[in-house]
Amino acid sequence: MHRFARIAPRKARLVIDLIRGRSCGDAVEQLRFNHRRSARFIEAVLKAAMTNADEKEADMSRLYVKEARIDGGPYQRRWRPKDRGRVHPIAKRTSHVIVTVAEA
Repeated sequence: MHRFARIAPRKARLVIDLIRGRSCGDAVEQLRFNHRRSARFIEAVLKAAMTNADEKEADMSRLYVKEARIDGGPYQRRWRPKDRGRVHPIAKRTSHVIVTVAEA
């Protein structure tokens, strides 16, 4: 789990949908060749989940991505100056990345 990742949930969900239900080896390869910024966050969480499973004596060749989701976190409110003294709000969004692996 990676909480408060500085990426918008909508952008991260595009990548997380690619790995849901795949074997862990395929998921890592899919993320490694994906050029989106959120792929780095998701790859780190997936590798951490695989390491945790390895420490619990799981068979690494049979692991698959059981659950993969992006939850929206809190967002920071910022302001952008506009014409005639006005301001427009900007939402700096964060995400919670959750990846769970299991043996098939």
